[in-house]
Amino acid sequence: MKNIILLIGLFFYGFTNAQVIINEVDADTPGIDDMEFIELKTPNSFTALDGYVLVHFNGSNFGNNEVYWALDLDDFETDVNGLFTIGGPELSPVPNHYIPTNSILNGNAAFGIYTGSSADFSEGTQATTTNLIDALVYSVNNPPSQTLLDLMGETEHLDENLNGSKDFESIQRNNEGDWVIAEPTPRALNDGSGVTLNGVAIKFNEAIIEEGDIIEIEFETDFPVEEDLVIDFTLANDDFIQNDFDGETSVTIPFGETSASTTIDMLLDNQPEDDELMIISMLPLDQTTYMKNNNNIQVWVLDADFFVSPYGTPAEPTYGLVQKAIPQGYYDGLDGKSGEELKQALKDIIAEEGVVRIHPYEDVWGMLNELDQNPKNSNQVWRIYTESPEQKFLRQRTSSGVGRWNREHVFPQSRGGFSSYGDFDDFSTGINSWQITSVDSLRHGYSDIHSLRVADATENTVRGNKHIGQYTGPSGNQGSFYGDVSRSAFYMAMRYNGLELVEGFPTETQNGQLGDLTTMLDWHELDPPDDFEMNRNNLAWNWQRNRNPFIDLPELVDYVFGDKQDQVWNNPMSAEDFNQQSFSIYPNPSADGRFFIEGLEEKANIQLFTMQGKRVHLQKIQANEAVESNLSSGTYLLKIDTKTSSSSTRVIIK
Repeated sequence: MKNIILLIGLFFYGFTNAQVIINEVDADTPGIDDMEFIELKTPNSFTALDGYVLVHFNGSNFGNNEVYWALDLDDFETDVNGLFTIGGPELSPVPNHYIPTNSILNGNAAFGIYTGSSADFSEGTQATTTNLIDALVYSVNNPPSQTLLDLMGETEHLDENLNGSKDFESIQRNNEGDWVIAEPTPRALNDGSGVTLNGVAIKFNEAIIEEGDIIEIEFETDFPVEEDLVIDFTLANDDFIQNDFDGETSVTIPFGETSASTTIDMLLDNQPEDDELMIISMLPLDQTTYMKNNNNIQVWVLDADFFVSPYGTPAEPTYGLVQKAIPQGYYDGLDGKSGEELKQALKDIIAEEGVVRIHPYEDVWGMLNELDQNPKNSNQVWRIYTESPEQKFLRQRTSSGVGRWNREHVFPQSRGGFSSYGDFDDFSTGINSWQITSVDSLRHGYSDIHSLRVADATENTVRGNKHIGQYTGPSGNQGSFYGDVSRSAFYMAMRYNGLELVEGFPTETQNGQLGDLTTMLDWHELDPPDDFEMNRNNLAWNWQRNRNPFIDLPELVDYVFGDKQDQVWNNPMSAEDFNQQSFSIYPNPSADGRFFIEGLEEKANIQLFTMQGKRVHLQKIQANEAVESNLSSGTYLLKIDTKTSSSSTRVIIK
């Protein structure tokens, strides 16, 4: 009798397992694949999915048919139509469960529904038929993987691009259970039957607002509601709290209507703080009648009370306001040396093993927020090539960089041969967690902050791995980055064995060579270190415990890379001796090319150069005498030479 009961139990268990199937997969969608999804189906509404796990396998050459990710389905249930949709936050209608954007593979891959849990599918687990309930082996524009088919016990391989419209079609089951390629139908039965849910959408199109703004948030349904619909929502998120806004967070769409709205006041708090992320989130709706067409709308609220630094941006530079925070005796080892001995002494300082630190690449985001902060707005960073600010929160987080900033390797990683170096690189650890490095740790050039700058993501792509001088920046730039990138390259060539600065533009990559040395030397002279660069050097020391000596000691460039390599270098008496004489230029910009030099107390030779290095004006002046350049509109390098000092700065003529 016990055996009979056991057999009945096993039969029932097997039958219920067969009730969950893969209903639809859309693995490739327009743009950055942010509308991908996978949908499961049960015969009955609101069916619990406890005891199941959804597993995604990577069938590509490097994936080895192993687990890509696994999702426990415990505590989930299908909806009124027996569907359970899994997709990214951009998918519309909103999926029943979120996964990160672009989580579904386009190449050879498979989905399997298993009894069990994600613990059964640890990293390295290969595709299997053990406890398999349902499976789909697919690809987009790829030939089938017979190995993956065999491992999954399947004979049919589905190509989403079978009809040539992969971006607008999905792989889905019809009523006979056969796979077809057709227009995607997330959150709806593939044949159009079932309960038609009334979609509710948040109508707010501004991605960025400001403190003090008054905004209107509207909610809209696909068709008129059959009774009053109360929609409760929240705005608070992390540091954006109730004290940051005022207004009702509930609206009612009256019977027979399709929309309602409410007004929210963004309160001024008079407190300097970071820009804050507000998220408009609808609370749960009646699942038998409604579904959300969108949700969790992210809106950045710009803080009105940011900090302003006393020094200028690279495009409007100041000099002498930021002191060099050089540790006592830091450069003593250079004294009295020349040639290769001087270069080795430099390496001993800036690559000293046990002292110099390296941080993971993930930490670079935070480092750049600090080091490349816009002096005029503490909630912004300064983009190097486009010579413009951008909000810190607009860093690139997906494969699309449009309107975003990212991390630029001044010494291109493909030319340097350095790259990601393991698990340490994969997460943010903070300033107190670092690795020991040395002059031979070339891979560490990947996250060396002296070679990394904030850049407009699109312009970063334009630069690619072009040499300095081969790439000269976007059209109309002022050249405010010329010296910065040159001194960064000088540093890298000294910091890491295996890197070299050469003449011309060598075509071979991965050989450690970067050109053009002559251009770098010219750019170093045209764009001397300013306060922004000095402040950056000071902050870099806090993280890495090394400095860029060519910012601290600009004249050192000639002794290492220029025409004084055979001469002996002697350190100044103190770091302050190398501060340039500080002059103020007014008016700057100048409307007619006429300006004065405040702080000039003796005769001076005045030279103006284009940002390409051509001298266009020469004049001898007395103190309080105007410079009369009569030059056309543009940005120029002004060089001031007296008997006791020499200084360079930029002048803008409107």
